[in-house]
Amino acid sequence: MAMAARLVIRMTDATDRLRLVQWLSPAFPIGAFAYSQGLETAITVRDVHDATTLQDWITAILTHGSGRTDAILLAHARAGADMTDLALALAPSVERVTEMTEQGRAFGQAITAITGDAQPALPYALAVGHATRALQVGTAEVLTLWLQGLAAQLVSVGVRFIPLGQTAGQGVLARLVPLITALAARYATAPLSDIGTATIRADLASMQHETLAVRIYRT
Repeated sequence: MAMAARLVIRMTDATDRLRLVQWLSPAFPIGAFAYSQGLETAITVRDVHDATTLQDWITAILTHGSGRTDAILLAHARAGADMTDLALALAPSVERVTEMTEQGRAFGQAITAITGDAQPALPYALAVGHATRALQVGTAEVLTLWLQGLAAQLVSVGVRFIPLGQTAGQGVLARLVPLITALAARYATAPLSDIGTATIRADLASMQHETLAVRIYRT
């Protein structure tokens, strides 16, 4: 009986893990391809112009910018905290608010449609935290896929707009793997007081994106 119980738990974990991979896949219909978090501005002004500068930019986002903030918020949302006002207040620009809310709304609608469980309209990180509460998957693992998804989104912007070759883009993503796993473990247990950013150029790029004469991305 004990062996059967352990088998059920393992199978449930595996099923929940596959659900998580699906929900945080770049193919999940939240429109992530349309957003750059200001990276389009950085590429336009040549702050980011090759694989090295793209990797440095993404590293800063994950370590000191929106990746850090959203990951910590997501972890606390999994614990049941309601932080919508805080999440919106921490956004550095109007376009980031748009990105957070529209992706969150699309994510919630998709989860509702495929699971039948009604999801509230929340900023994206909080929507993911809310939807994954019932999954038997650790928060560090959720954050690993979350951060990898953000990195992949920004790599895709670089591949299309710098432009980089597909292989070069995948090389950037592969080199970020050790950082992503380390940060996910750290953010999974970080208190809300650890939220803080030091990505001034990225924040300014997000603000300046609103005034670009030609824009491919929405942010």
